[in-house]
Amino acid sequence: MSVFNAQKYQAIPAVKLAQRQWPTRELTQAPTWCSVDLRDGNQALPEPMSVEQKKQLWQLLVNMGFQEIEVGFPAASQPDYDFVRWLIEDNQIPADVTIQVLVQAREILIARTYQALEGVKQAIVHVYNSTSPTQREWVFGQDKAQIMALAVQGATLLKTYAQSYPQTQWRFQYSPESFTQTEPEYALAVCNAVLDIWQPIADKPAIINLPSTVQVASPNVFADQVEYVSTQLKYRDAVVVCVHTHNDRGCAVAEAELAMLAGAQRVEGTLLGNGERTGNCDITTMAMNLYSQGIDPKLDLSNPDEIVRVVNHCTNMDIHPRHPWLGELVYTAFSGSHQDAIGKCLRLQPADEPWRVAYLPIDPRDIGRSYEAVVRVNSQSGKGGTAFVLERDFGLRLPKWMQQPLAAQVQKLSESTGTEVKSNQIYALFQQSYAQPNPAWTLTAYTLDNHDGKDCLAFTLADGRMAKGQGSGALEALIDGLKMDVQILDYQEHALTQGTLSKAVAYVCVKVGEKEVLAAAIADDVVCASLQAILTALSSKQ
Repeated sequence: MSVFNAQKYQAIPAVKLAQRQWPTRELTQAPTWCSVDLRDGNQALPEPMSVEQKKQLWQLLVNMGFQEIEVGFPAASQPDYDFVRWLIEDNQIPADVTIQVLVQAREILIARTYQALEGVKQAIVHVYNSTSPTQREWVFGQDKAQIMALAVQGATLLKTYAQSYPQTQWRFQYSPESFTQTEPEYALAVCNAVLDIWQPIADKPAIINLPSTVQVASPNVFADQVEYVSTQLKYRDAVVVCVHTHNDRGCAVAEAELAMLAGAQRVEGTLLGNGERTGNCDITTMAMNLYSQGIDPKLDLSNPDEIVRVVNHCTNMDIHPRHPWLGELVYTAFSGSHQDAIGKCLRLQPADEPWRVAYLPIDPRDIGRSYEAVVRVNSQSGKGGTAFVLERDFGLRLPKWMQQPLAAQVQKLSESTGTEVKSNQIYALFQQSYAQPNPAWTLTAYTLDNHDGKDCLAFTLADGRMAKGQGSGALEALIDGLKMDVQILDYQEHALTQGTLSKAVAYVCVKVGEKEVLAAAIADDVVCASLQAILTALSSKQ
């Protein structure tokens, strides 16, 4: 019998929106990003970051182009306080970057926060208190009026203390914590009460942050909640609506994207999604989502390996290899059908037209990834993957009739070892199977002339044999000179690279007696490669 009892849980009530607008809108630009890696991300770590790790992560965020960065909770943590003072006293904050700090709506903490920020040119002070029925009734034992009074008190204290530091350009932010579990009309009333204290203007807007503190419903419900508040806020032209989504249901990015459709202009999150419980909105994922739709994310994501390296070092947590966009394996195809489709599309993709390669939503080169990682071969791969790897790494464009038998050998090797087959191993199998003649059948010299419309070939093999033949083309002349029962069923050749010094490769499928034989050869010119490919095929019968 199942121990699950779904009746113990209750769905969040739907928001009553008469004419919701967000479902018909489209994203056209990136939000204002605010990284909370140094605060929310840090407090979620089993071992919080050292000062040196914070400095390293700070530099990464600045280099990526973040212009708003939440740097800590200085009133609650001495390391956070010291880090904020280092940023200010050592002039580490670029002119176009605004730091943000978090504080609860308590006077002693607010006073300490302003002390930590003394001397900063510009800053956002972010005050919050929890508003949901569970928090109000079970955690704080207060009613709606008392909770609203606490929010108003916090807003008033922020404004009062700011007046004591007139040299700083202050901005204020308020969060009704546990917003997703709060009655929408009450959350709106609290936010408007806070705004009445701040009296924001367009040149100095306030920030109302609507956090998905705990993700309790599907993303469309959150979008309804955001649209409900966003469309009814006072001073709307002087308010930046922000969201801070957590990932309890695995939908933090989806919630943030739909919230933007619903009116949000700003998104708080972390690199790679580190955060409390299951994490925060992954800014790298959301930014890449926008990029893949032709929208400039306004962040530099061109060096994902550096982002992953720094975040892993500072958080002591590894990124999953299948992490969206930046994981080691996300552009890698092992499936044979996927490999075949990718290979075909890459050959056809015009450089000056929109990207449309199967299974690759973006060009991996845009974020510093090479095509070496796109197709890798194991026992699940097929002929397409084998052919792709040989072309990518060695310039060999195998004909279809050679792809399948070679792929079968590659699969056999992978199954016997239980591992991925590297490209150099595939090339070695190709050489062993098709391009290694009996030494006696190696072409050492040849001349090719044309007399009376016939190609006349004279050639010498490594065992000293010399012969002459003629025919309609060099291959026919070679077979004539050998005096053997040989039928050429198929033949292909191409240059391995561009340029006059490029080597050539030839592939042949011949019928020797009653048996079909495949062979290949690489040489300095097409004629030599073609002749050697025939000789290699014949040598396999000797």
